[in-house]
Amino acid sequence: MDILALDLGTSSARGLVLDADAVPRPGALARRKVHLATGDDGTGTLDGPGYLACLVECLDELAAGGHLGQVGLVATSAQWHSVLPLAADGTPSGAVLTWLDTRPAPPAGVGPADPDDYHRRTGTWWHRSYWPVRLPWLAERGGDSGARYAGLAEYVLGALLDDAPMSISLASGTGLLDLRRLDWDAEACALAGVRPEGLPRLAPQGWHGRLKPEHAKRWPQLAGARWAAPVGDGAASNVGSGCVDESRAAITVGTSAAVRMIQAVPAGAALPPLSDQLWRYRVDHEHVVTGAAYASGGNLFAWAGRELRLPKGAELEAALHRAAAGRTVRADPRFGGDRPPGTAPAGSGELRGLSFGTTAVDILVGLMGGLCRLVADDLALLEAGVGDPMEVVLGGGALTASPWWRAAFADVLVPRTVRWQRNPEIGATGAALVALGRVRQAADIGGVGPTDSPAAPEA
Repeated sequence: MDILALDLGTSSARGLVLDADAVPRPGALARRKVHLATGDDGTGTLDGPGYLACLVECLDELAAGGHLGQVGLVATSAQWHSVLPLAADGTPSGAVLTWLDTRPAPPAGVGPADPDDYHRRTGTWWHRSYWPVRLPWLAERGGDSGARYAGLAEYVLGALLDDAPMSISLASGTGLLDLRRLDWDAEACALAGVRPEGLPRLAPQGWHGRLKPEHAKRWPQLAGARWAAPVGDGAASNVGSGCVDESRAAITVGTSAAVRMIQAVPAGAALPPLSDQLWRYRVDHEHVVTGAAYASGGNLFAWAGRELRLPKGAELEAALHRAAAGRTVRADPRFGGDRPPGTAPAGSGELRGLSFGTTAVDILVGLMGGLCRLVADDLALLEAGVGDPMEVVLGGGALTASPWWRAAFADVLVPRTVRWQRNPEIGATGAALVALGRVRQAADIGGVGPTDSPAAPEA
């Protein structure tokens, strides 16, 4: 049996075919860039129908290439925190708010009765990134008190499948889920001003869906395939990096960046202590993932390359190594503002220590070094919670593209052991392993090696 893995990212929609051991099949990858609308006011939105069209194109391409014939299972890695309003007929009545959108603001004088207990139950804060703040903001702008809401994954899969409930993993990223009871949290729903019928139904453990008849005709190879409940992209990336227990932390840099740790905590079990500076979500019914995330990552690297007119490829890598030794630029990399619990708005980035001798490459070194230090500080909080230093596995497309950046992380994280997952599709691979029920076995995943090992060939 092959596995079709979908990755519903912020900058692209991707589909790739894996074998029964979740190893990518050569050449079986389709990718479409998606347009992320951004603005100085903190806008960060996607067009839902346009995104769905990109995913359909990926499936058409894989089908035309003859890659779907043996697929028996479909797994999905999807971005956390996204939300869009739906009309009565299930069509979008607004754009998809992504994690990057910083416009919603908590109203004054409103909030959880006990913020610490709220954080313990939901793993989140009363913050603009989560649905309890986002839904009232959307309702005010849309003027529809009876609106229903969904995440990007529920909207996309709802268009393709006979049934598309919200997975426990994606529900945990809304800020509305009680992480222990695995049901909507009453106080969070009250703050959001939403009734349970306005929220997606939660997928039970072991849920699987099927294609709608019209789509089964379009892709007959997938007519009998089971579709597993989606996994939040950060959780999937940890599993795809082989970081599935307290001994290893994953540092992943794609469009954004994050540091995370997975722990085995079945539904109903007591949750481990949680630092007031870290979030906690669900991988599935059996595991939680704890960490910190940053709005800057590969998007910051891309911005610098474009606006500073930097060289590319090997020429840039050589220049970075030359500049690093004499680094003088100090940077705050929060160009996109803070992810929770921080509240800095978009446009909070800073550069200091510039002189007439400063080069564009020096600025890039300062920006990337600033992000490395933010991540290292939050890794120390994760380690404090478990009592021991952790091995670190780097991963994600941005780090695949830059050996220098991997080395910069290794330098900041001394004396920890730092390795690198060479597979650039860690999210899709991790989602497949979760769908197969092989989270624990992912500790022995292949592709993890020294930070200077060569990148894996394109699938």
